[in-house]
Amino acid sequence: MQLIQQSPDVAAYLAADDAIDHEHPRVREVAADLARETDDAYTYARTAFMYVRDTVPHSADSGDPRVTWRASDVLTTRNGICYAKSVALTALLRAHGIPAGLCYQRLADDDGANPVIHGLVALRLPGHDHWARVDPRGNKPGIDAQFSLEEERLAWTVREHLGEVDYPTVYAAPPPEILHTLRNARDRTELSRTLPAHL
Repeated sequence: MQLIQQSPDVAAYLAADDAIDHEHPRVREVAADLARETDDAYTYARTAFMYVRDTVPHSADSGDPRVTWRASDVLTTRNGICYAKSVALTALLRAHGIPAGLCYQRLADDDGANPVIHGLVALRLPGHDHWARVDPRGNKPGIDAQFSLEEERLAWTVREHLGEVDYPTVYAAPPPEILHTLRNARDRTELSRTLPAHL
C-alpha cells in the first residue's frame, strides 16, 4: 500500500504537540536511555519499537483502567491503548530525529460487526524514500507484530470482505476524533464504548 503524507512537509513529522510531546523530560529521558544501546537510526527505531511494544502493556490486556493520551504520560505510567502507544513511539522516534507519524486501520469482529479504529505508526528512516508501518500494540497469543520495514508484520491484516480498511494517510498529529475520544474518557470502560468506528 502506498502511504500518503497528510502534510507535504516532512518537518511536520518531527514536530512536538500536546500529544506527541517529545520535548517533555520523560520522553527525552527514555529516548536517551534507548539511544545509549544503539549506534544507528535503524537500531534505535527497532529498540524504541520493542520498548513500547513490550514494556508498555496495552490496557485492554493488563486491565489498567487509566486512559493516557500524551506520550509522556504513556511512558510514565507504562499504560495505554493502541492510540496512546502509537503516540508514545512516534514521540520517541521524533526525539531521535526520525520522521514519524500515525496511521490507522478499521478492524471488525469475524462477522464484520463492531468496527473500531486501530492505531499504528509510520516512520521514515534517514536515506529511505518510503514510509513503513509498524504496530506497537503489544503481542499476545494470536498476535505477533514485529519491526519490519520491508514486509509489514502488523498485529492484524485487514479483511476487506468484512469492511475492514487500511487507511493510507500518515497523520502528523492524532486526528481530532481520536484525540477527543482519549481526552474525554474517564476510564478504559468508557473509552471502549466511545472508540471511533470511522476516520
